[in-house]
Amino acid sequence: MSAQIVPLRPARPEPSLTPLLALTAPGMNAVNAVILDRMQSEIPLIPSLAGHLIAGGGKRMRPMLTIAGAALLDYHGSRHHRLAAAVEFIHTATLLHDDVVDGSDLRRGKATANIVFGNPATVLVGDFLFSRAFELMVEDGSLKVLKILANASAVIAEGEVDQLTAQRHVETGEERYLGIIGAKTAALFAAACRIAAVVAESGPAAERALDDYGRNLGIAFQLVDDAIDYDSEAAEMGKGKGDDFREGKMTLPVILAYARGSEEERGFWRDAIAGFLTSDEDLAHAVTLINRHDCVTATRERARHFANRAVDAIAAFPAGAARAAMVEAAEFAVSRRY
Repeated sequence: MSAQIVPLRPARPEPSLTPLLALTAPGMNAVNAVILDRMQSEIPLIPSLAGHLIAGGGKRMRPMLTIAGAALLDYHGSRHHRLAAAVEFIHTATLLHDDVVDGSDLRRGKATANIVFGNPATVLVGDFLFSRAFELMVEDGSLKVLKILANASAVIAEGEVDQLTAQRHVETGEERYLGIIGAKTAALFAAACRIAAVVAESGPAAERALDDYGRNLGIAFQLVDDAIDYDSEAAEMGKGKGDDFREGKMTLPVILAYARGSEEERGFWRDAIAGFLTSDEDLAHAVTLINRHDCVTATRERARHFANRAVDAIAAFPAGAARAAMVEAAEFAVSRRY
């Protein structure tokens, strides 16, 4: 009697951004045209420096979420194209400023603008992009949209200042850390999603749902970014490996390793976060301690919690390509290795 052959179940494919990219491709073409047009200036340094970062291969998650939110709500107008460009300008401006504050020399595998063009020019072009963003908001004519994006810009700045004051303070706890990333990262994710509901005139419930989706997705995304910086198995993110460690940033993997560690391990973290231990060997030891206490895994588990909340936030919307793409984007946020 021959053995019965049982066909193997196909492995479930890894979550990806492919459905979101496909969903938003036509809209993002329009957004990119606005970005290209509005980053121009008679001062040649401005488009050169802005283009250096904008052409650097980022995911453009925030404007894509504006486009995806509009698709979810079956909006067929074009107002959201310019507003999505405004969102990307706000994000790009904050990146330019962040790289100056952090003294970063790599982003997405390329030299940062501050290394290529210098700090003064980088800060000023960031200011230029903020100005362009607000021009686009004013041209849209909606005070509600203007309020949402202006508030998000202020919250982002507050989050960056809070992170700066928490830097090199090893006693920074998880609650404060979540507050920092909720401001510096999640606020713009939330605003990018919410303005789609405003433009579509879908009402307060839809606005809240999309805001919740974006906010929780943004937190999940940042948690995974912070985990990747200490994940020895992760692919390179395109920024310098160990940047957070050398800059003394209290991200969740470090917060957990400090809380779970022995007194000897805590002594290492106190010296490292204070800036006394910054060599490659010190970074390797930090990764060893983080792995010893499963802190990367725990950080990703917390990210999954927030990603699940993001998915729950849009569960009431009709099933279809838009909702499926946004759900998979949340799953990708947690599973990604870069």
